[in-house]
Amino acid sequence: MLKLTPILLLLLYGWLSYTFSVWRTKQMLNAQSQPLTDPSITKLADRMAKALDIPAIKVHVFEVEPVNGLASPDGRIFLTRGFLNRKMRGEVTAEELASVIAHELGHVALGHSRRRMIDFTGQNAVVMLLSTLLNRFIPGLGMMIANFVSRALMAHMSRRDEFEADAYASALLIKSGIGTAPQKSLFTKLTRLTGNRANGAPAWLLSHPDTTDRIAAIEANETRWTPRL
Repeated sequence: MLKLTPILLLLLYGWLSYTFSVWRTKQMLNAQSQPLTDPSITKLADRMAKALDIPAIKVHVFEVEPVNGLASPDGRIFLTRGFLNRKMRGEVTAEELASVIAHELGHVALGHSRRRMIDFTGQNAVVMLLSTLLNRFIPGLGMMIANFVSRALMAHMSRRDEFEADAYASALLIKSGIGTAPQKSLFTKLTRLTGNRANGAPAWLLSHPDTTDRIAAIEANETRWTPRL
């Protein structure tokens, strides 16, 4: 039992860290958000709700300028004010923002927040154990290598979640009659809209899949889902 104590303490620390982060995020979202009232988007959200056979999809506006969509750990869906401002300027469409809502719904429906908590909790334990082991053979470099391995593993799991949420969104957009064209067109705009670039980082260290790969996966799903005549 004593041998297991350090591992249990690391798992507890990871869980407490994640729980505090979730609480802090919830407080920030509560203080800086309001319900979405744009009728061109809410009508599309209603179509998706009908396709899911639920009363409504409640979307909130997170009052920050960066372009993003997010699903909070408690299941709420947010679009940032920056995204809505881009719509007002004609840079994105209501249908493209509906695809963001569908993607974030995918994260909620597939339990990615819960999975991320487990991943994060385990990550802390893995880093400490791996660094302790490696330090016996390469003193001073153990923590650096352990963090690098952990980062690559978490990036892989994040990309997996993104592909899963994309597939959920595609299915919902097709079922609600919106189609996947807005989803794919938005992906081609995201780098310009967000200003996020890989900056030479290898693909296996990125938290989101490459745009080309995401579009290819959507089209592959469409091919599988389309009935053969």
